[in-house]
Amino acid sequence: MMDVCLLGTGGMLPLPYRALTSLMVRYNGSHILIDCGEGTQNQIRMLGWSFKPIDVICITHFHADHISGLPGLLLTMGNAERKEPLTIIGPKGLQKVVNSLRIIAPELPFDIAFIEIDEETRDIEICGLTIRAFRVNHKVTCYGYSLLLSRAGKFDVDRAKALSLPVQYWNVLQRGDSVEYGGKLYTSDMVMGERRKGLKLTYCTDTRPTKQIIDEAFRADLFICEGMYGEQDKLPKAKENKHMMMREAAEIARDAEVAEAWMTHYSPATARPSEYTDMVQAICPCMIMAKDRMETVLTFAEN
Repeated sequence: MMDVCLLGTGGMLPLPYRALTSLMVRYNGSHILIDCGEGTQNQIRMLGWSFKPIDVICITHFHADHISGLPGLLLTMGNAERKEPLTIIGPKGLQKVVNSLRIIAPELPFDIAFIEIDEETRDIEICGLTIRAFRVNHKVTCYGYSLLLSRAGKFDVDRAKALSLPVQYWNVLQRGDSVEYGGKLYTSDMVMGERRKGLKLTYCTDTRPTKQIIDEAFRADLFICEGMYGEQDKLPKAKENKHMMMREAAEIARDAEVAEAWMTHYSPATARPSEYTDMVQAICPCMIMAKDRMETVLTFAEN
């Protein structure tokens, strides 16, 4: 399962009642943070979650509302006596940008490994899951991210018995390893059923609508997408600044057939996003106007 918390839902600048957009996902003891705007630390503290076990930080792009909180967060992680390496993922130029920000955080007790992306899509295996980065359409290079957790098939006792393999080797095959016994090699696919549906979370912000977003979010368990403006007369501004209208985000969620969708990254001028609930749910009934620190737990389907 994945613990998911949308730390903040604001775009451009933090407000007294709305923090900047960032997302924290906890899985199997690992913490993955997507974006780190100003004030991200406060949101984590309000949850009572720890900074120390953050293993991966994914940066969508290099605008201040998505990365300006990083130096302070790194210092806090260092002050928590973290020693383990940290991985930061982001667009090409990431290391230069982060090291520039670290002028005010020059000494850390842990190493940073940078993974820079310049492809249209890239899969990164880390923390027991796959992080898939995909390029979106913003004024600067920007990526959305999907977190993909696969799930093996069920162990087939009848097939295991038919192999005449001693019971003590069954767990080894179930873990995905191979066994050599009686001069024969036994592999996990010989005793495991077909792969079952895993978990998929897709996060996308600061972009115009693209078909690739629909493809990447297709049948996600949770789709989190920016909806910068609700008023239809803001469409020219959305196109100019390459942001998304709430209506457009709802259409993407509908077309992607997602199980649940959260709207985020609201304009500072949008005081009450909930006023647009009826409009977006008429397009996509599973779309929720998210609030700061909204949480959920994604669990495997029983199959």
